[in-house]
Amino acid sequence: MANQTRDADVAFIRALAELLNENDLTELQVKRDYGENDTLNVRVSRKTEVVTQLSAPVVTGGPAAAPAAQPAAAAAPAAQDSAVEDPAEHPGAVTSPMVGTVYMQAEPGASAFVQVGDSVGEGDTLLIIEAMKTMNHIPAPRAGVVKRIVVEDGAAVEYGAPLMIIE
Repeated sequence: MANQTRDADVAFIRALAELLNENDLTELQVKRDYGENDTLNVRVSRKTEVVTQLSAPVVTGGPAAAPAAQPAAAAAPAAQDSAVEDPAEHPGAVTSPMVGTVYMQAEPGASAFVQVGDSVGEGDTLLIIEAMKTMNHIPAPRAGVVKRIVVEDGAAVEYGAPLMIIE
């Protein structure tokens, strides 16, 4: 009988791993209670690499195109410095309270709830996270100005992932 439980647990863990890959998540943690003193704690995670894409300005023209490459190369260290700054560690970071899909507006074609530079009050809706077919309005935890939006519309987010910076 214990072997059947083990097989069911292995199948459950495999299903979690598939869910992790299908939803492009980096980590998933579940606790199952079977009864008194009988629980299963599972944490499935995968290693991800942060890829920083630098884009150089497009220069059109004849002979002047070659010298324009030098400023782009000089800008590379500055771009790497900004990539090192983790938005989740910023004191004004608003993080996701759940796993789901981000929507920046109430419905397709509507204007976004907030944009960079907008002033928001405490409790104002910043965006929506859809989780299990439920639309969850994410309120501003404090009043301030939206300095940066970290997520894109339609992106999958994890619990604790930075959504935006409000200062």
